[in-house]
Amino acid sequence: MILLDTRIWVWWLTDPDHLQLKHRELLEHGTDQVFGVSIISCWEVAKLVEYGRLKLDRAVGLWIESALAEPGMLLLHLYPQMVVESTQLPQPFHRDPADQLLVASARVLDCQLMTEDSKILSYPHVRLA
Repeated sequence: MILLDTRIWVWWLTDPDHLQLKHRELLEHGTDQVFGVSIISCWEVAKLVEYGRLKLDRAVGLWIESALAEPGMLLLHLYPQMVVESTQLPQPFHRDPADQLLVASARVLDCQLMTEDSKILSYPHVRLA
């Protein structure tokens, strides 16, 4: 499984040309691959819509529902171990709680994280796709 960060998930479904070629190819051709989407990404999408920073082609709840129904997508819940891990990440790591939870989830699940976030890309304590 590869955990998708929020930006990757949204871009994949709304504007795949915005993705780096290596990520787009993995998403397009990884037919035997499972792509995890954290519940925190659902929250982030809803917040981006609330703040007017993301426009979707339908109501946010319907968009999330259909986005999670895409082939190969798996909704990942947060568990106490992930929440605790997010507060104990090897430092330095930035203070964005959503990013902390995504990185902690990837570490707890021992999976790769697909991101184009420069702060996460430079963090040596998470495996990247």
